[in-house]
Amino acid sequence: MSLMPADWTSGTFLGRADFGEGPSPILVVRGELLDMSAVMPTVSALVEAGDFSGRGGKKLGAFDVASVNLLSPVDLQCVKACGVTFATSAIERVIEERARGDWSAAAAIRERLESRIGGQIRSVVPGSESAAQLKAALIEDGLWSQYLEVAIGPDAEVFTKSPVLSTVGVGAEIGVRSDSSWNNPEPEIALLVGSNGQAVGATLGNDVNLRDFEGRSALLLGKAKDNNASCSLGPLVRIFDDGFTIDDVRVAEVRLSITGEDQFVLRGTSNMAEISRDPLDLVRQTLSEHHYPDGFVLFLGTLFAPVQDRDEAGRGFTHKVGDVVTIESDKLGQLQNRVVTSRDAAPWRTGIAALYANLLSRGLLKA
Repeated sequence: MSLMPADWTSGTFLGRADFGEGPSPILVVRGELLDMSAVMPTVSALVEAGDFSGRGGKKLGAFDVASVNLLSPVDLQCVKACGVTFATSAIERVIEERARGDWSAAAAIRERLESRIGGQIRSVVPGSESAAQLKAALIEDGLWSQYLEVAIGPDAEVFTKSPVLSTVGVGAEIGVRSDSSWNNPEPEIALLVGSNGQAVGATLGNDVNLRDFEGRSALLLGKAKDNNASCSLGPLVRIFDDGFTIDDVRVAEVRLSITGEDQFVLRGTSNMAEISRDPLDLVRQTLSEHHYPDGFVLFLGTLFAPVQDRDEAGRGFTHKVGDVVTIESDKLGQLQNRVVTSRDAAPWRTGIAALYANLLSRGLLKA
């Protein structure tokens, strides 16, 4: 599959590119590339304006993805994520918790949990009476977990994945903490949402996770999730229209492949049709009683939990430097990143102050 989906010339895509002077919001409308920086200086402002026609943009000709320096497609939006939205990921989080981050204990715990709750948790509706009954039974069996609470209880897990402007784009190096020994990619679909709470489009994302850190304590979630270069998005946000709707997200297949320098290959698939909570319900729960004046991007969670052994039996999967992670979906294209340590990844330097200094120097800020 190429970077863009097969039907990309019939759709509308939003993102950012650097043409040599700094980040510019762009639109790709039916195959044509438009620099929108003179219309709106940021992607968030373009979303708030609500006009994705390309009107007023600088036409740059046919979009050639190989000749454009694409950045992460979002800028001032908050980066939020929902966890444990698939049954399999719920079981894996419980395993991490009970193993206290020790990969060697995972296999035996996984076997016990699968035999006890595997089938039930896959069919239960979160927040329902049957979910409450399952919860009561698990408490009685001594198997209850905080992760099962967000998997089948009324409230979804919602957390801040990374700071504003810290995400990386397609082709960039993606970071895993150098002191983590059990970690994995999390291939997901992410929704782009305006300040009014309306989802305007979707993109692909990698919500890198450190299983050893979070397994030791859920209070280490921030360290497990938010590290230098640990969140990628791209290649572009596909805007919802007559040819691509939220229903396409609800049934999308997200495919993952990991290729290591050690010749290790891992493949997996996440089917959005198996998600426990509807994507728009996750948007609603993220909004809650909050306000996001610049909008937000929301990771919807993943079905994929890698258990394929890499170095030794029972160890399961963990990243090595040099791994190439490819995430793809038919309607959204392909996101590819190479794994390095967060310590060695390019440092994040373009914060909000630096962005606005750049926009000011280019004469793009208007009263």
